Amino acid sequence: MYQSHIDLSAHVRKGVIALLQARLSDAIDLEAQMKQAHWNVKGRDFFQLHELFDKIHGEVEEFVDTIAERITTLGGIADGRVQTTAKNSKLYEYSLETNGGEAHLKAVAAVLAQFGKAVRADINAATEIGDADTADVFTEISRATDKQLWFVEAHLG
Repeated sequence: MYQSHIDLSAHVRKGVIALLQARLSDAIDLEAQMKQAHWNVKGRDFFQLHELFDKIHGEVEEFVDTIAERITTLGGIADGRVQTTAKNSKLYEYSLETNGGEAHLKAVAAVLAQFGKAVRADINAATEIGDADTADVFTEISRATDKQLWFVEAHLG
């Protein structure tokens, strides 16, 4: 970590950087999974789902940038390398066998719910470590993830 004038101790910064890096790996994976769904969805609801998955991808791309910038703000190095993401993501793997709109919706819903659960746990962890601003970043991401999950689940009835 580099030296910073932020009034958080090195111990606090190191702790929340670890949380942020874990979510960065997951968010980069989630971003790629949304493109996987966007590119490969088929069926009678193709256009609507193609657009929905692209919209979610755009929102997740913003999560990635927000998380990475928070890491660097705290003096860390944001590791967005593909190798790091592949090794560290805890998200479900998107199956290449997924086809049809409903199957993609179910896969996307499952991974959004999994990501949202991890982010919610990080809200509490960042608070316990002593960084309310990082907890707030996680809260913002959690709220947006829940909204995207709602949009997806609404298609499943």
